[in-house]
Amino acid sequence: MVKILSKYLSILAFIGMSFTIQAADTIKIGVLHSLSGTMAISETALKDTVLMLIAEQNKKGGVLGKKLEPVVVDPASNWPLFAEKMRGLLSKDKVAVTFGCWTSVSRKSVLPVVQELDGILFYPVQYEGEESSRNVFYTGAAPNQQAIPAVDYLMNEVGVKRWVLAGTDYVYPRTTNKILKAYLKSKGVKDSDIMVNYTPFGYSDWQSIVSKIKKFGSSGKKTAVVSTINGDANVPFYKELANQGISAENIPVVAFSVGEQELSGLDAKPLVGHLAAWNYFESVESPANTKFIADWKAFTKNPKAVTNDPMEATYIGFHMWVKAVEKAGTTKPDAVIDAMVGVSVPNLTGGIATMMPNHHLTKPVFIGEIQGNGQFQTVWRTPGEVVGDAWSDFLPGSKDLISDWRKPLSCGNYNVKTGKCSGQNFK
Repeated sequence: MVKILSKYLSILAFIGMSFTIQAADTIKIGVLHSLSGTMAISETALKDTVLMLIAEQNKKGGVLGKKLEPVVVDPASNWPLFAEKMRGLLSKDKVAVTFGCWTSVSRKSVLPVVQELDGILFYPVQYEGEESSRNVFYTGAAPNQQAIPAVDYLMNEVGVKRWVLAGTDYVYPRTTNKILKAYLKSKGVKDSDIMVNYTPFGYSDWQSIVSKIKKFGSSGKKTAVVSTINGDANVPFYKELANQGISAENIPVVAFSVGEQELSGLDAKPLVGHLAAWNYFESVESPANTKFIADWKAFTKNPKAVTNDPMEATYIGFHMWVKAVEKAGTTKPDAVIDAMVGVSVPNLTGGIATMMPNHHLTKPVFIGEIQGNGQFQTVWRTPGEVVGDAWSDFLPGSKDLISDWRKPLSCGNYNVKTGKCSGQNFK
């Protein structure tokens, strides 16, 4: 009996040891996206994108001979919870990298944790700029890669003279609108021709605000709405526009947070002709995009599944991380961060994305019109890729700052006039 028990314990010990070896032989990947709450409409697809990319990479043999293991957490559209979940991913799960966040307030929440614990975050959504962290790689658009080109398009191609800057009440819309207001005024637009409006997350009672927009646009000057409204508040916003007879012909809306994913939950027909500015549309034709769309439909087992810009930014960031880890020969953050600058990978629209010294990407800019089937038809694009600016050229406190994380400068906000780095990595 003693011998049998001893043999049994030996088997258990062997199984446990094998499990430990197997666990140690994987590289853990953090996935930090809201799967519930107001941002679930947008972020759930990004979680699934990371899972698809991990599965594809594992089929190729993983990275450095190790399989990738996802660690998915749900911060539930609760900004302080993002920081708590990130701390758990880094200190408990020991993830090598995290792909996550959508709103800037969630990114701001995790920044101190990522820096304190020397993690790596790939942030895949357009944002307001005015930030550069050594531990963050910004694979979405900076304002000069989305907001400024969109305003230029409306001004030059559509003849817009009056501007409604409508956004959700948090850091991304407020900072982006501050930049846009400064830019519009530099172009001679008067304060009286700019209307700014903010609403809370999840806002649904749009009747009075849309009435104000309609009245503001009835002056005889061509008017447009520049929308930084985020999450599921977009659904009742567009419905109310249609209810009040506002079409793209009289007051066009250009959105920075509405893509194919959000339109898939709407009746898109009343929205035909309204615009969005992104760095990717599902409708852009390229061999890489055709394959990505097919892979996505197969992975989700949904022939109607759509792709969007933050998914492409996730795709680019994931492949850049793989390439940097292989270049560094390790997943240790400091080595990977140093290896990342200069890494280039094909994007999904036929160009090349390169990670710049300020931890931002080169990206093309597209303006697309909403079609009745929920897709976008490209009506304008930049001739090539645009380098993302961490600091705006239109804000007094920013225009003299540059970011360069290469040695010996290694600074996120170097003042070219004073020749000093403030020592802050982000604001």
